Order: sequence, then C-alpha cells, then structure tokens
Amino acid sequence: MNVPALVDSRGQPMQASNAVIDQDGRGGLTAFSFGDPEPVLERDALLAYIEAVPLADWYHPPVSQCGLARAFDMPGPHASCIRLKVNLLSKFFIPSRWLDRPTFRKYALDFLAIGNGYLEVRDNLAGRPMRLEHSLGRYMRRGIEPGRYFFVPEWKREHEFARDHVFHLLQEHPSQEIYGVPEFFPALQAGLLDEAATLFRRRYFKNGSHAGYVFYVNDTKIADKDIEGMRKALRDAKGPGNFRNLFIHSPGAGEKGVQIIPVGEAAAKDEFFNVKRVSRNEMLAAHRTPPQLVAIVPENNGGFGDALDARVLFMDNEIEPLMARLAEVNDWLGLEAVRFEDWREAIAPSG
Repeated sequence: MNVPALVDSRGQPMQASNAVIDQDGRGGLTAFSFGDPEPVLERDALLAYIEAVPLADWYHPPVSQCGLARAFDMPGPHASCIRLKVNLLSKFFIPSRWLDRPTFRKYALDFLAIGNGYLEVRDNLAGRPMRLEHSLGRYMRRGIEPGRYFFVPEWKREHEFARDHVFHLLQEHPSQEIYGVPEFFPALQAGLLDEAATLFRRRYFKNGSHAGYVFYVNDTKIADKDIEGMRKALRDAKGPGNFRNLFIHSPGAGEKGVQIIPVGEAAAKDEFFNVKRVSRNEMLAAHRTPPQLVAIVPENNGGFGDALDARVLFMDNEIEPLMARLAEVNDWLGLEAVRFEDWREAIAPSG
C-alpha cells in the first residue's frame, strides 16, 4: 500500500503529532513523526560576488573576510594546504631589519587564507621606514580615498592608519579590484560540504541507534491504549534530536506485526565516503597541492608517485610564484624587506 504524504493546504509537511487516514473501511492508519529535525550546519553564508560597497570612509569587502577566516578551520585538506605553503615560504625566507620571520608568516597566511595581506610601515624619528608590522586581514578595510586604510574589529569602532603607510597585497579577481579573492574560493562549497558530512556523521552516531527509522505496527491484537503507550515511550526515549523518526499503526495490513525499518543507513555510509573523497579532491585541485605532500593516504597500490619529485614540481609551479607575489612589498617600500634563499640549491640532493 502506498501511504500518501501528509501535507497541509500549502503543500508543506504536516507538523501535527498524528493524523488518521481512512483505509478503505478496513480500519484507521495512524502515522505520526517524533524527533524534531535540526539543521546540521548553521553558518552565515559567504557573500556572493558583488561590488565593494562604500560605507562611510571605507569599502565593504565583496566576500566576508571573517567568513573566510572561519572556513580556514573546516575539516579536510584546506588548512593543511595553506599551512604547507606558509611553511615552505617561511623556510626559504631571509629575515631583514624591516621584517622578521613571525611577521612574514602572518602576512603570508592572510594572503593565502583570505586573499588579502597587509603590512604597516612604522617610521623612525627621521621619517624613514623602521620596521613592518602585520595587520590582521579579516578586520582591514580599504578607504575610499587612495592611501587610507582602517582597522574595523567591530561595527562603528575603527582605527585609521597613517595615510600611505599600509601595503595591501591582494589576490586579483576579474570581478573587482578593491579587495582580493582567494584562489580556492570556487571550491569553498566543496570544503563546506565536507564539513557538513563530517558533522552529520558525528551527530548520526551521537544520536544513537534509535535514530532514523520507521517503527511499523500492524498487529490487530495490540490495543489502542498499548499503541498510545508505545508512542509515548518512543517520544520520551528520543536522543538529542538530530533526526526525524516515523511511527505507523496499520491494523491487519500484513504478515509482520511489528517492524523496525532503518532509513538510508547503508546509503548514508556510502555517500559519506564519496562526499569526503570528492570534496577532498576538489580542494586539492583548487590549492594545486600534490596529495602526498599533505599526508593524504593513497587508495590504490600505485600510490601518488615520488614525493621528492612532487615537491620539486610544487616548488617550481606554486611556491616560487608566491615568493614573487609576497616580495612586491619591496617595490612599494623602496627597500628589500622580503627576499628568499635559492630553493633549488637548498633541496638539491647531496653527492
């Protein structure tokens, strides 16, 4: 028998605790749901590509900088790929009198994680550059007037830097030119899907084996008061409430009087691994990072190839261009604050 969907006059699923449907004169079929549904992942969506809207004295970023910073901690290879690049850049970075290694790491991390890196120049008493200080990118805002920058940690509370004293390295994007957009942004939804799958699976196990099933009763010998008792016991025994379960009472409908029918358990297990695998591959492609360099375990006997060869190719195609980008501050400052060792000599095999 096909049970019709229980909907209201607007076509939405009924929220009532029970409903009775006439079953061709053979009795009533009682169906009710228990365990209120909860969203697995609640997060402010990242803003779509829009123009940088001017607000008072500064432009509002087209993509939420705080949202990108929060996404840095999502599961999967996202943070690992960024950390790998920062570590390699820092390894070959040569500290200068204007920029030390810890400050350079923060500058590189911001540029790779949110597409915007900021350095403030501090002058000495003679008005010449004394040192470069990092400014946290998620709170930095570019002024409407050229050369003005603001630090805005909270709404309506801001600090303005001295004019022409902030260097802004942005990851260019064809949609706008005020702020940068990180290169991995098109694959960010894949990373968030990975996070959603992980949280859903965790809540699935935390909720317990009673979650996500149909409790089906069609034994005519069970009295209505016993059915009500079963209904109350099921309601009282539910877990934290991450899933919706369904109870159906259909007197005399078939051979099995009481059944527990799991809903999508095997499919959920298979889809979980597929989602994790596909999301991981999309993020690796967006970061252009060989999987063997971020401790990804191969799923076949062939493996990923030689890690040393992958490292050389990664350094040549990815890290060296990043070195050139991060060194652009030298042209703005007029001094060689950022320079790097020759990585080819450093990683060349001995003998």
